[in-house]
Amino acid sequence: MDLKKLPKTEFAVAVAQIAGERNIDVQSILDSIEMGLISAYKRDQKEHGVIIAEEEQFTVELAPETGSFKVYNIKEDGKKTDVTPPGFGRIAAQTAKQVIDQRIREVEKEVIITEFEKKVSNLIIGVILRADPYKLTVGIGKTEGICPKDEQIKGEMLPLGSKKLFLLKGIVKDEMEKSEIILSRRDPEFVKQLFVREVPEVGSGSVTIEKIARSAGERTKVAVSSQQPGVDPVGSCIGQKGSRIQSILSELPSDEKVDVVAYSPNINQFIIQSLSPAQNVKVESIKDGVAMVSVPENQLALAIGGGGENVRLAGLLTDLEIKIIQAQEPVASK
Repeated sequence: MDLKKLPKTEFAVAVAQIAGERNIDVQSILDSIEMGLISAYKRDQKEHGVIIAEEEQFTVELAPETGSFKVYNIKEDGKKTDVTPPGFGRIAAQTAKQVIDQRIREVEKEVIITEFEKKVSNLIIGVILRADPYKLTVGIGKTEGICPKDEQIKGEMLPLGSKKLFLLKGIVKDEMEKSEIILSRRDPEFVKQLFVREVPEVGSGSVTIEKIARSAGERTKVAVSSQQPGVDPVGSCIGQKGSRIQSILSELPSDEKVDVVAYSPNINQFIIQSLSPAQNVKVESIKDGVAMVSVPENQLALAIGGGGENVRLAGLLTDLEIKIIQAQEPVASK
């Protein structure tokens, strides 16, 4: 019986080199080699006219120190029969290479995916590689992620080759059970992580982002609070002369506005804050999830916002339907 023999040093060094260069566990490489040898065996048998039933089971015993191996057929009773063909060592060295390389690439991607799983909900820099009507393909490190259409900001143009920040939203399996890294620029969490990055008080936890309501590309409202005496949550997020909020805005489409408002457990006060930049707002009543709010005539446009966007986002922020009426001007006394 002809067994594939490799000098101990040659085989061990080759495996160690692949493991080091690709950051893959040695055992994963050996498992890939064993799978490759089984595939090579089945191909060899087919070329010799031997039909192997789908239910037949095979295993490979591989000596990790020397590279010696044998192929076994596993019977129904669990007994193993050595079926290594004569001269198979030379054939295996050629026919298994492609399968082994493919498996190593798959294992490498699994290792990369595991690393990215630790970065879910964080920001990541990506390079726009390809675009089609359904998604953007983005280069991130040694692999690629996709930004589906519904995770993109409507109307935002991202040129091929440009670098952009994305939220690593999650990792999902496609129809072929392959892992896909999902990226987003539309998710409200994207804005939250920009604040974490640009505002030290948010990153440290002394300022808390209580809630975010976003219409990506148009307007975002961020409610913030602080439990630490002396820390102004809104001022911390705006920064000296607006430096911090400008850094955040620079990562968003140029038309998107960001309102930072003070969160309050007092719902009336929170409604008033949420309708910023409108002033002199008064909550008339709250009943059955609907808040009636009066606003002076000269503040109506600000309170409602273009296309009703400001009042809609304020409603999302406060979990209420907000209806705005014009405040009655006091009757002048005679």
